[in-house]
Amino acid sequence: MNGVSRDRFFQNASAARSQSRREFLRSVAGTGAATALLSFRPLRAAALPRAQKTVVVTFGGGARDEETFAPEGQAYIPRLIAELIPQATFYTQVINRGILGHYVATAGLATGCYETFNNFAPVAPHNPTIFEYYRRDLRRPASDTWVIAPSNGFNRIGESDHRLYGKGLGATVVLPKQLLNSATQGTTPSDYDHLLRDNYESSIAVPLTEETAISLHHLAELMQLAVTDFLAHARTVSSPDELSLYIAQHVMRTVAPSLIWITLHDIDIAHSGAFSLYTDAITRSDRICAELWKTIQSNPEYSGKTNLCILPDFGRDGDADPGGNGFQHHRTGDALSRTTWLMALGPGIRENVTIDRPVESIDLVPTLAKLLGCEARFAQGHPLVEIV
Repeated sequence: MNGVSRDRFFQNASAARSQSRREFLRSVAGTGAATALLSFRPLRAAALPRAQKTVVVTFGGGARDEETFAPEGQAYIPRLIAELIPQATFYTQVINRGILGHYVATAGLATGCYETFNNFAPVAPHNPTIFEYYRRDLRRPASDTWVIAPSNGFNRIGESDHRLYGKGLGATVVLPKQLLNSATQGTTPSDYDHLLRDNYESSIAVPLTEETAISLHHLAELMQLAVTDFLAHARTVSSPDELSLYIAQHVMRTVAPSLIWITLHDIDIAHSGAFSLYTDAITRSDRICAELWKTIQSNPEYSGKTNLCILPDFGRDGDADPGGNGFQHHRTGDALSRTTWLMALGPGIRENVTIDRPVESIDLVPTLAKLLGCEARFAQGHPLVEIV
């Protein structure tokens, strides 16, 4: 299949997906969310006071329409549908044209470029991240940008190896899965300093600068308190995503950073082939997103001045493709595995609006940069004009 045919295939399949989402939204919101379908003249963001803080949530492991926005999947995302979409600008066609591996794809979301490194290699993104753009342009400390993500190399995602950035300009990165493993294997409070080791599977990574707003020891104590409290009150200690939410809420209360990036990863249990675990993780992600928005609204440091962006890193294979295993994997590179969605909520972002034109996953960083007041100089995507 040549490049033109492949692009036309993606466009046709994506359009079919978009149509199903649009019809579903009409049935949910009547004449609300689906009334502003914009293909040729995008409606620009409202001229309202801008948010001062931003929270991004990505679904690592991706969820298909069949288990989310299609009629048969809507039971798995009740809170996205009932609570968040009516307050959001919702993009129905977000296409990822990069490598469909979770770390490399998430790195692409964070840089605004399709990263090309080995998904399983313990390397930093090659292009500057939104965290570096924000910190350098606005001269912000590491404590003002946080990444809460799964393990397996994600501790490198907060800071690139770009020659003009990197070098201590990245985010503070916390890996809840590693924290949870350490906490449930007999770790005592006095042992928490060892969680700050700088290696491939470390639990916390801090940019190596001479001046750090949060000392390493204080950061260890902060995480110790969060994990200890989580273990005492958690619904389940088997979910790193539950701990991710808890840590995010803890950090928002104690540090109040301006930029928080959370990657949920329980959905990737789909690779085990257990459909019920996969849909349970989708429902958990649905609830976590709603609870996070509720936390934003109830915290004086965030209420009325915070944007929330939610999107999957990519999709999963279709059931009809003989080259894949349906919901279990994302290895075919077909339109279903590449086409997802994005919702954005917050001050100045129009509510109850659906955008039907195709956009790309790499458009996220230029959009965030506009919202945060920095410049994504090396990003390949374009700002989403309906948001900025």
